[in-house]
Amino acid sequence: MKNKKQLEIELQRIPSHPNPKIEYEQYSTPSTIASDLLWNAYNLGDIKKKNILDLGCGTGIFTIGSLKLGAKNATGIDIDSESIEVAKNHCNQINLKNYNFIIKSIDKLKPNLKSDTIFQNPPFGSQKKANKGTDIKFINKACEFNPKIIYSFHMASTQKFLINYYYNNNLEITHIFNYKFNIPKIYDFHNKEFKDINVIVIRAENKS
Repeated sequence: MKNKKQLEIELQRIPSHPNPKIEYEQYSTPSTIASDLLWNAYNLGDIKKKNILDLGCGTGIFTIGSLKLGAKNATGIDIDSESIEVAKNHCNQINLKNYNFIIKSIDKLKPNLKSDTIFQNPPFGSQKKANKGTDIKFINKACEFNPKIIYSFHMASTQKFLINYYYNNNLEITHIFNYKFNIPKIYDFHNKEFKDINVIVIRAENKS
């Protein structure tokens, strides 16, 4: 990839969730956000020749994007088999190498994969009836893999709590990226065509 725009165009070609499931709070990460975050991570030295884990990978946008930016290998993990199948098919279509996808809940995931950098976009509670705290479970699981760097999506409104939580878990926050996450009308209860949600992505160094 020569620049961020070229990366964004590549990521736009990745299909969205084929059958979004509200119980998993599935929303595809916009290519504008994913390309910006990946480009920043690349420039910070967190991708090239690194082992990448993509927790809650959906259709694999961070798995694929990392490999496009020179990752040594990348593994995407998600509970949804339909989304994983889409990710695999796209990787095959573009002849991508050094990828792996695993269908598994993070609750049952054993930390036996080598990782330098973890990307995760977990259910972060954008819906009123969503299960709160799932993003915290993802942080805890990510730490079990003992990566050097973690990038994690959260609701912007929880920033103050998260700063303390990260600190208490020996994670040093180095960057906080702010985004407007555009959620389209994909579920029956949505009454607007689009809704912007303020989210943050925390980059943290693991001091364990």
